[in-house]
Amino acid sequence: MQQAFLFDFDGVIADTEGEYTIFWDEVGRKYKGMNGFGSLIKGCTMASILNKYFPTDDNARAGILKGMTEVESKMSYRFVPGVIEFVKKVREKGYKTAIITSSSKSKMEFVKVKHPEITALFDVILKDEDFAASKPDPDCYLKGMKLLHSDPSHSVVFEDSVNGLLAARKSGAYVVGLVTTNSLETVKEYSDYQIYDFTDADAILSHIESAINISTKSF
Repeated sequence: MQQAFLFDFDGVIADTEGEYTIFWDEVGRKYKGMNGFGSLIKGCTMASILNKYFPTDDNARAGILKGMTEVESKMSYRFVPGVIEFVKKVREKGYKTAIITSSSKSKMEFVKVKHPEITALFDVILKDEDFAASKPDPDCYLKGMKLLHSDPSHSVVFEDSVNGLLAARKSGAYVVGLVTTNSLETVKEYSDYQIYDFTDADAILSHIESAINISTKSF
């Protein structure tokens, strides 16, 4: 069984959550007359957001899709500190890696243009079109594990949003919570181990390996 490291993208690999919060909060105010909409939908796919909150509002759906394309085409997709070095260390150990994101295929094409090196660092990249149910359903992570020839007891998931953390927890994997989007208290509630970024890559990887060895002995 392969050891697998599965990463969400926004807020874990790329420091983009602030930009998305601004966009979705404005959507909430414009179309729903509410504040805090960005926090409510973090981690969900575009399809699930539109179907749940704008099922019959064609004007809103069209405006949101157009606006999102404009925002994503202009993003820099700056990496979370240390993440690329961390992924390289993980792969040097022979572990499998995957990106499991609620982002669309078109958005990830923008990412590849800005950072073409990213495709060589991951064995699998799953986008919202690749799985049936949106986070917090664990389907996306379970599918990623299967593609990496792994299972929950041999998998580590890195997440930041509550919906993503719930999906990771429900998958049965060891969960590392990134404190990039939510407070430490919130992230602690849904994860086994919490980090602010990946700058101390050796220590983070050592901690995870020790934790996995301990948990594996209990199976």
